Amino acid sequence: MPHSRIQLLAIDPQNDFCDLHADWHGLAPLNGQPIAPALPVAGAHGDMQRLAHWLDTQGHRIEAVTVTLDSHQRYDIAHPGFWRTGAGDDVVPFTPISAAQVRAGGYVPRDASALPRVLAYLDALEAQGRYTLMVWPEHCEVGSWGHGVHASLLAALGTWQAAQQRAVRNVFKGMNPWTEHYSAIQAEVPDPAEPGTALNLPLLDSLATADLLIVAGEASSHCVRSTVEHLVQHLPDHQPGWTPNRMVLLTDCMSPVVGFGAQHEAFLGAMRTLGVQLSDSNQITL
Repeated sequence: MPHSRIQLLAIDPQNDFCDLHADWHGLAPLNGQPIAPALPVAGAHGDMQRLAHWLDTQGHRIEAVTVTLDSHQRYDIAHPGFWRTGAGDDVVPFTPISAAQVRAGGYVPRDASALPRVLAYLDALEAQGRYTLMVWPEHCEVGSWGHGVHASLLAALGTWQAAQQRAVRNVFKGMNPWTEHYSAIQAEVPDPAEPGTALNLPLLDSLATADLLIVAGEASSHCVRSTVEHLVQHLPDHQPGWTPNRMVLLTDCMSPVVGFGAQHEAFLGAMRTLGVQLSDSNQITL
């Protein structure tokens, strides 16, 4: 390919999102018990192994690598411990919660004083029409094994850094507990008090310099989808003449959350229509 500036964007390639085999699980230092991924995406282990292999073989042509890291606190509006039902019961993971349900008393924040802020957030989120609040299993807690990068890809990233004498750029997202942050470009509802939730202009400026931007990661139904949608929306403003055909989605290096296959297919179809390139990793040689 006649591209001089090629970048890789790996979105949330973390242990908690990978359907790792038991012998890949971490060990809890306090009791020695195995740690399983908190939110495994079916197929993600294979995705990350393919991405690692691709980087090992094509890394000499990659000018820059950006890795985004989903990064949460235990206390988070999208975690079970934030909520209880109106009857006082725990809220189980994979429960969607709407503003109407909260107003009706079906779900309430455990901290009653948070109710006005929660309702304002849910109203703003739903007005955008992208997502309804989902209560996810606690995942990617900062400092945990689950927050770490998949071992195969981590090794490939280390090899690339040593060979190219360049550092990987790590982008943390999701640490504000009051807003969901699927996209690496901005939170779903930016918090005016937290600049880290606003549009990430330095990241956009960096990615906009790529003649070809290769994108992979997890999950295609959520964080990959949101990030790519924001890139297509905002990159033309940061690089005159930028067009979606300068981006390639490695479709065999991303998978959807179980139950969200339709969103995965709709995302890929929409991006193809806009001109984004779709390719398997073994079909693209730089």
